[in-house]
Amino acid sequence: QVQLVESGGGLVQAGGSLRLSCAASGRTFGSYPMAWFRQAPGKEREFVAGTSSSGGTTAYADSVKGRFTISRENAKNTVYLQMNSLKPEDTANYYCAARRGRYSVSDSNEYDYWGQGTQVTVSS
Repeated sequence: QVQLVESGGGLVQAGGSLRLSCAASGRTFGSYPMAWFRQAPGKEREFVAGTSSSGGTTAYADSVKGRFTISRENAKNTVYLQMNSLKPEDTANYYCAARRGRYSVSDSNEYDYWGQGTQVTVSS
C-alpha cells in the first residue's frame, strides 16, 4: 500500500498563492502517476491536475490551466501543486491521489490511493 499525506493548505486572499505538498510512503513512488483533486462543500470531487510517473507529462483542468502547476520530486517521494492567482472558487479540500498504471487520468474512480486532504480557503 501507498500512504499519501497532503500539507500546505491554508487561508489566502484572492490573487495570492499557495504551494501544496503530498508526501508518499513507499519506495515505488516513482512508478505511480499522480493527480490532485478537490472537493468543495456540496460539490462533486473534481480533477485539478495530473502528472505522469516521471513528471514529464502534465494535464490540467481548464479552470486552473495557466494558474496551477503540478510537479514531482521522485527522490523525495513528493508531488507538489503550485497555485497562483487564486480565486474564491478555488476554495476546497484538496486531495492527492496515486494510481497503478502508466497514465494519469481525470477520473477519480481510477485512482487507488488517496491522502486525507488539505483545506484551501480563498477570501474575496
